[in-house]
Amino acid sequence: MIRHIVLFTWKDDATDEQRAAVTAELGELPGVIPQLRAFTVGGDAGINQGNHDYAVVADFDNVDDYLIYRDHPRHQAVIAEHIRPILASRAAVQLKL
Repeated sequence: MIRHIVLFTWKDDATDEQRAAVTAELGELPGVIPQLRAFTVGGDAGINQGNHDYAVVADFDNVDDYLIYRDHPRHQAVIAEHIRPILASRAAVQLKL
């Protein structure tokens, strides 16, 4: 199994509406990309200072399924239209479980 973890920090001028749109659009992906086995997204709980603002955790059966997700046109559209415009920084890792 492959677990894909992404952390985002938003630009200071990102609005609540833009942040909500990211969650809404990402939430549509499991219905469009069947290779997603588990998919969790959401904002930081605000417990520790210095954390990223948002996380995506996605599980796949194998690397090929992850690559289908990574390159899927709908996923790429969410990135281009909703994430990049408010993105200050990104960190990601893919774990073999």
